[in-house]
Amino acid sequence: MESKFIFEISTPLGFSVRCTSSYWVFISTEKHPVMKDKIEEVKQALSNPDEIRISKKDQNVFLFYRGEHPRWIVAVAKKEDGYGFLITTYPTDIIKVGEVVWKK
Repeated sequence: MESKFIFEISTPLGFSVRCTSSYWVFISTEKHPVMKDKIEEVKQALSNPDEIRISKKDQNVFLFYRGEHPRWIVAVAKKEDGYGFLITTYPTDIIKVGEVVWKK
């Protein structure tokens, strides 16, 4: 069953990140319920981040950080075939180690 995209956001890295409505429900109810009412903040983290890092584990996974010390929202997205998809998102007080590929 195909689920429509709840958003498709352009990133500063030149690709768009998509998320289906059913996957957003999974993230915001199962994985990180604290993000339930934070979809606009996630979209802002993707479109207007403070910095973007590459995952140390996968060169196609990017961590989009928005906020300021001691609290950021991170949106984690994977780029495949020219598009990105949201893997997860959560609030954090630690920016993970990884190469900075973009900074505001």
